[in-house]
Formats: sequence, C-alpha cells, structure tokens
Amino acid sequence: MYWLIGRKSKLSIQNKLTLYNQVLKPVWTYGAQLWGCTAPSNREIIQRFQNNVLRSIVDAYRYTRNARLHLELKVPLVDEVIRNQALAHQKRLIGHVNEEAVQLLDVDGLVRRLKRTKPHDLW
Repeated sequence: MYWLIGRKSKLSIQNKLTLYNQVLKPVWTYGAQLWGCTAPSNREIIQRFQNNVLRSIVDAYRYTRNARLHLELKVPLVDEVIRNQALAHQKRLIGHVNEEAVQLLDVDGLVRRLKRTKPHDLW
C-alpha cells in the first residue's frame, strides 16, 4: 500500500484518504464494538498505525503534531471511532427483537472474575 499512499505517489491527498478509508480502515474497525474492552496499549498500537498512515499520506514534516494531522484531514481518532461504533452497537441491541441479545446489556448482579469491562461501561 505504501506505493499508493506514500510520498512518491502521484495520487492526490483526497484519493489517498479514500484508499485509507476504503481499504485500511475496515481492517482495524472490524469488531470495533469490542475494542473498548481491550487494554489501552492495544488501542494505542492502532492509533500509532493510523498516525503513520496519515503522515505518509500528506508527507508531513517530522515535527508536525498528530492532532493537527487529524484536524486538517478530518479523520477521527481511534478512540472516537471505537466509542461511536460501541454506542451504535448498544443502540441496536436495545431495540433488538431477540431477548437474548438484549440481555447482553444487562449488568445487574454480574460478578466478574476478571477486570474486564464492557465497551458501554467505558464511556
């Protein structure tokens, strides 16, 4: 993919962003509803990947801040994408016709053996 989105590519920035959104982003957003349960270090790895891709898309200078890249390219942070997909998944479960699916949101009387949280507990 670097030959398509790298600094020597002849494609425009908009075309490179389209490639990122259509090819690379679906790879890490698959199952993003559950990424909220993972350790922060796992989400940071994905965020670093996204930062590196955005840097290569615009051929950003070394000292350009990541926040500025995200702001100017209008690309949300990984945590924002995970939060939005987890909330959308929760809304789908609330209105689901299958009662077993609705019970996935029930946390009353739940004794957890591990220190894991559910995605909707994080926000």
